[in-house]
Amino acid sequence: MIEMSEVSKTYPNGVVAVSNINVKIKQGEFVYVVGPSGAGKSTFIKMMYREEKPTKGNILVNGISLPKLRNSKVPIFRRNMGVVFQDFKLLPNLTVFENVAFAMEVIETHPKEIKRRVMEVLELVGLKHKARMLPTELSGGEQQRVSIARSIVNSPKVVIADEPTGNLDPETSWEIMNIFEEIHNRGTTVVMATHNKDIVNNLTHRVIAIENGKIVRDEQRGDYGYEY
Repeated sequence: MIEMSEVSKTYPNGVVAVSNINVKIKQGEFVYVVGPSGAGKSTFIKMMYREEKPTKGNILVNGISLPKLRNSKVPIFRRNMGVVFQDFKLLPNLTVFENVAFAMEVIETHPKEIKRRVMEVLELVGLKHKARMLPTELSGGEQQRVSIARSIVNSPKVVIADEPTGNLDPETSWEIMNIFEEIHNRGTTVVMATHNKDIVNNLTHRVIAIENGKIVRDEQRGDYGYEY
């Protein structure tokens, strides 16, 4: 599903974000990526959906070599991938329904299928009754649910989440995690960068810990492992 081989990333200012990373993530896994701020987690995550390119090494996702992928082909590659951000990245002038539908419209899905599928995923995230509302009329947790619905509406093989509960209160964070658990139980691979110790320690999955740009721990059913 996802394989990194001798991957390093050095930014133009000389900062080495990740160094000689080797990792494999199989179809259907749920993986937490943990570590201190500035450890390289976000770069690690961003390289998986080709937001960043490695300075050296190779990344394979669904058999596609990302360093060799032309920029013009990136949107097509991302059709099989859902991405959830900490700050939601919703379109403020579109309704909940329209925000989710947009991901299907760009790949020219039939309008009838768009309506069926969008309502299906809004029901999954508990927002079917708010389909006509604008993002500004929703709570932060509800906006994140819309973001998740948008990420899964095209039935991607993998969902990548970068601190998806970072701006949410503890109760809402658990609600969001329950949705990710349901997505995972339906067979989707989930890779999630997080600082949420309670979630990692209680909803146990594989844990990859990154420090100073290197993988220092990779455990099945691991714990968070940090005190801060």
